[in-house]
Amino acid sequence: MTTARLPLFPLNTALFPGLVLPLSVFEERYRAIMRELLKTPEDEPRRFVVVAIRDGHQVAPSATGLPDPDAGTEEGPAAGFGPDPLKALHRVACVADAATIRERPDGTFEVLCTGTARVRLLSVDDSGAFLTAEVEELPEEPGDEAGALAEGVLRSFQQYQKRLAGAHERSISADSDLPDDPGVISYLVAAAMVLDTPTKQRLLQAPDTASRLRDELKLLRAETAIIRSLPSLPAFELTRARTSLN
Repeated sequence: MTTARLPLFPLNTALFPGLVLPLSVFEERYRAIMRELLKTPEDEPRRFVVVAIRDGHQVAPSATGLPDPDAGTEEGPAAGFGPDPLKALHRVACVADAATIRERPDGTFEVLCTGTARVRLLSVDDSGAFLTAEVEELPEEPGDEAGALAEGVLRSFQQYQKRLAGAHERSISADSDLPDDPGVISYLVAAAMVLDTPTKQRLLQAPDTASRLRDELKLLRAETAIIRSLPSLPAFELTRARTSLN
């Protein structure tokens, strides 16, 4: 199993392979990551790990990747994550490749990155300017009947989109826009569904593609049934915009 040590960027959501993630980086420990990545030649991958934060008192639930603002003046790369940062984070995460890193005049950064591969966190080091993690890559096995399950998920996903957008709205993805690889489909649907972070994390760490697709099929059917019974859809405009994992 391939291992590596990479910068660690905790967020209140999960990133999936193949999905684009825009970031606005303003806290010093994460700005330090971007300054380090800028030292990498442009023709080489600028990789870091996006990991979802577990729910708990150690991390502010309302601020992405930041410590609790009422917790005092705690500082440092592990601020807000407790004495053992590994316990405050989910163990399965996603490597991100920063295609664009743009520094603003005030020293903050605009970053556009793409998820590339799932990894498991083995350890976390807080001795530097930012958190780093030793990670091992997780293979993506297809599992049993992944192809047939993907077809069912796509059909259910299109119905889910139509219910969210309204009967007279055009579905977000026409048939010609949809992928045909079961793994890609499983990640696309996981990212596009309106789900809480624990559920997205569960999908990210599924043992294989078929297991993820089975879970998604159950979720899609349940969510579509709930939407069908609602008198109104207060947030249906979310389906008209580009998906953001931020």
